[in-house]
Amino acid sequence: MPHGLPRKLRIAFIVQAVLVSLAIVLGVYLVSAVIKHSLMNTALQEEAAHFWQLYSASTSQPPPNTYNLRGYLVVKGHSSLVLPENLRDLRPGFHELKQDDLLVLVDEQPPGRLYLVFLRSQAERMAFYFGTLPIILTLIAIYLVSWLTYRSSKRLISPVSWLARQVSLWDPRRPDVSALAAERLPVEVQGEARQLASALHGLAQRVSAHVARERDFTRDASHELRTPLTVIRVASDMAMAEDSPPRVARALQRIQRAGRDMEAVIDAFLILAREAEVEPQREDFDVADVLLDEAENARTLLIGKPVDLEVTCNAKPRLHAPPRVFQVVVSNLLRNACSYTDQGRIDVILEADRVIVRDTGIGMSAESMTRVFEPFYRADPSRPQGSGLGLSIVSRLCDRFGWKVELDSVLGEGTTASIRFVQ
Repeated sequence: MPHGLPRKLRIAFIVQAVLVSLAIVLGVYLVSAVIKHSLMNTALQEEAAHFWQLYSASTSQPPPNTYNLRGYLVVKGHSSLVLPENLRDLRPGFHELKQDDLLVLVDEQPPGRLYLVFLRSQAERMAFYFGTLPIILTLIAIYLVSWLTYRSSKRLISPVSWLARQVSLWDPRRPDVSALAAERLPVEVQGEARQLASALHGLAQRVSAHVARERDFTRDASHELRTPLTVIRVASDMAMAEDSPPRVARALQRIQRAGRDMEAVIDAFLILAREAEVEPQREDFDVADVLLDEAENARTLLIGKPVDLEVTCNAKPRLHAPPRVFQVVVSNLLRNACSYTDQGRIDVILEADRVIVRDTGIGMSAESMTRVFEPFYRADPSRPQGSGLGLSIVSRLCDRFGWKVELDSVLGEGTTASIRFVQ
């Protein structure tokens, strides 16, 4: 699980630690700058004010001279040569002499100028002890708390991660649910995680039972439905071998045709019901033969209608697929064209890469075109033919075998349907 919950949690804590670190580094820099400049400037100004107060009481008051602070006084009208050379050109104000490692405050009053000099390294040492060091200790404490929180969070989500790994190993066709049985769950899977495991275990059992029932149904239906159809076809063949009146012969032909159509529909339904990994039996067949047979069957639907049905074969392609599936696809397109065309013509055109069925029927509106592949939807509910499953079945079969179905329709002018079978 490269993008699982533990990884996301780890990234969240890392990002949090990096952001906190950046914030603290910035804070250290600001604290150091504040201590070296603002704080020291204020302290030196207060020291200067205190000196001038003492000086006003007694002019013999010497400038400050301590371990950290050195003062120089230049009385007004006297030479500045008494000052160190690096202080002589300084104007009143606060100065930082990096080369000399000094912080200098020049305070000018009516009696003269006071120069207070503080070691810059000493100010940095104060900034470290009173600013940087506490922040570093705070950073270490934050890292420690974050690490302990991450360990605790990881321990809390480990049951969920374990469940996710177990479910990811399931085969959808035969999910192994034994690992989620209550007696086989790890000790750390407790509370809500155990409830989730129990729910997944029950769900997987129901899915397994459903898959087994579906597999049994497709196997049994494939056998049980074909048997009576085979009996009907054989019986109709034997009856047609005998001399029968034309009316009876036509009825037997319709029975045979309906039986073949039923077998093709059953094959198509069973293919759709099976899992996608189960490959149906395929064979090479001529597309033109299927078109001509289905067009002949469709002409019976046009009896009594002023509609011409014509098949034009501009190519002779062959397909490697179940021929009965292609028969169902073409049959549904032709049946729709015959059902919704009251006059005019239906053209069936075979090209090298597609089959086109074009009619001059009632057509469909833009709204109907958006729903035409929905199950049980009919563009004209007033017409009794069909249940609205035809185009839905066509779409599903084409998706299963990699064909592409396309529709183009104009209300009141007709519909053009095409099946492109060469990608």
